[in-house]
Amino acid sequence: MTSPLGFNITDNMEIFTGLIVLIAYCCSLAISNGNEFGGCSQTNNNFQYTYRTSYHFQPFRNWINDPNGPMYYKGFYHLFYQYNPLGAVFGDIMIWGHSASYDLINWFHLNHAICPSEPYDINSCWSGSTTILPGSKPFILYTGIDANGRQVQNLAMPKNLSDPLLKEWAKFSGNPVMTPPKGVKVDDFRDPTTAWQGSDGEWRVIVGSQINNQGMAILYRSKDFMHWTKFQNPLYSSERTGMWECPDFYPVSINGTNGVDTSVLNPSVKHVIKASFNSHDYYMLGTYNPQMEKFFPHTDFEGTSLDLRYDYGKFYASKTFFDNVKNRRILWGWVNESDSRQDDIEKGWSGVQSIPRQIWLDLNGKQLLQWPVEEIETLRGKQASINDKKLESGSVFEVSGITASQVDVEVVFELPELEEADEFINPGLVDPQLLCNDKNALISSRLGPFGLLALATEKLTEQTAIFFQIFRGHNRSIVLMCSDQSRSSLRKDVDKTTYGAFVDIDAHQEKISLRSLIDNSMIESFGGGGRTCITSRVYPQSATDKAAHLYVFNNGTLGVVISSLNAWSINKALIGEEESF
Repeated sequence: MTSPLGFNITDNMEIFTGLIVLIAYCCSLAISNGNEFGGCSQTNNNFQYTYRTSYHFQPFRNWINDPNGPMYYKGFYHLFYQYNPLGAVFGDIMIWGHSASYDLINWFHLNHAICPSEPYDINSCWSGSTTILPGSKPFILYTGIDANGRQVQNLAMPKNLSDPLLKEWAKFSGNPVMTPPKGVKVDDFRDPTTAWQGSDGEWRVIVGSQINNQGMAILYRSKDFMHWTKFQNPLYSSERTGMWECPDFYPVSINGTNGVDTSVLNPSVKHVIKASFNSHDYYMLGTYNPQMEKFFPHTDFEGTSLDLRYDYGKFYASKTFFDNVKNRRILWGWVNESDSRQDDIEKGWSGVQSIPRQIWLDLNGKQLLQWPVEEIETLRGKQASINDKKLESGSVFEVSGITASQVDVEVVFELPELEEADEFINPGLVDPQLLCNDKNALISSRLGPFGLLALATEKLTEQTAIFFQIFRGHNRSIVLMCSDQSRSSLRKDVDKTTYGAFVDIDAHQEKISLRSLIDNSMIESFGGGGRTCITSRVYPQSATDKAAHLYVFNNGTLGVVISSLNAWSINKALIGEEESF
């Protein structure tokens, strides 16, 4: 039997049941018209719509930052997040906001999950994670700021496991379950990860910390998930990082794109350890030894541009979860604003979540790949296509017939004169971000810059250029990817930092590809099939809404070919507004 939405009800009964619950719940919210969420009062600030995203997740108003505890439960995806219910700036009192979705794209807001109420979290409920225990029992571990200003780890569980929306949560009577250990400052102990279960049946979890500026993942173990004991040594530590925020630790398959559960440990996986510091999310690939309770990276953090990152633009405090329905691992990240604090107050909101991304190990085993979840394609509308078009030096070609302020564009370039590219001998000695800043979209080399001009005015007085430069290296080509915000806005009061990174592909072996998701003030770009990701926030003064344009350009002295380009207008996602509750 098939529903009007086009899926088989018999084969997808859990999703169908979730949809019925969603419809009934939204109707009850519209009828109740209440304005109290989980004991935390809401405010009614004024706000602007000019730069508000249309298909990225954000609350209706106020400040949002770290994604917390994403998971799938009984037909619904759940996203918790750091939220200030009292304003559009980071607050003295932070809580866990809570929203749910049946497809990761359309969301409705629920009662706040966790609010300060007890001595162990009275000054804020900071970041943490969810772990689903046997019997489909989700537990939350989160950082509380206690009455003495200490960061302590607390436990919460649903009041009603039969409720697929998990609207009410109860705090464990034995909180806190972890307190700052000896040698750790009371404000350097936070953000517990999703736990994993060893072959001995015991649970493990790591907490971010530092001792004497040495960043680390402190390891804890538990037999019952309620009583935790610190392991004598950290799972991993680094002298080059400082404080580790929002750590993550999980396995990835070496054999394909499918994700695996966080507790999987066998010869077919590698492990990823990720830490947030210096305003970026860095990760290492390596091997987890459960006998030694130690992570051994293939390459340590070096404190240079060679360190691997999820994203080379604005993307922080990320969190992954294993989606067992589609056998994939999903990555969320917080994308903060690039305008001023006063702008945020006037808008009435601040912060956006990235589009959820599927993440997996590259076949070469050297890095992770990321790609927007397939569900985003359900929002695609009008399409424009270009094939086999030569872009001579100095060419600028408009992609027309789509809504350029809300668009998903994929373009593939061919390089018929690749052997004529400029020579570049030692890319490892160069910071690619500085290189992109020096070689911006207006400065020509032989092969590049070429790429997209997003959120541009008709006369290009405003433009954000996402582009490539290609060089000849030793026995292979070198691909530089840049996101140039220097001309993104005529406004003087916004950050216009240029971002850049190398893309680990050989242009002799494959074509150069770029996908960009453009959403009013947000641009997420994926180069080389997701090998390099750059997210930016831009605030054009004129290139907004229907006045925005999208172009393909080539400022290199050699020609390039658009092998294929497909662009789709993206419709607005359905994200429930709190005031309807």
